[in-house]
Amino acid sequence: MSMTDPIADMLTRIRNANMAKLQKVDIPSSNVKVNIASVLKAEGFIKNYKVIADSKQGVLRVYLKYIDDKESIINEIKRTSKPGSRVYVGSDEIPTVKNGLGIAVISTSKGLITDKAAREAGIGGEVICTVW
Repeated sequence: MSMTDPIADMLTRIRNANMAKLQKVDIPSSNVKVNIASVLKAEGFIKNYKVIADSKQGVLRVYLKYIDDKESIINEIKRTSKPGSRVYVGSDEIPTVKNGLGIAVISTSKGLITDKAAREAGIGGEVICTVW
């Protein structure tokens, strides 16, 4: 079965596991998903991630992070640019998420980076998702 938007599927799996207070969630792996997990880990939204090789495409295992094992770090994780409606921004139009409390993951010519890093580098790109 083909999937229309694998990134939205990844974000939905993380959102659902977060609401169910699970410690980890398994997602079919791809390079873009691993890069998104890398940005989320660098910004402190998840504990860790690892790629587990299997006979198909591999599995991305994301370890979720909680405050005192009760309150989740991720309040909202939302897909911005969708296959039917792409959202591109210039370097002067990069959105701030919740006045700087959250991040926007942006796909640029330098790879996937946060909104703050894109502003500092002065480059725009496609807004993949927002997290806070």
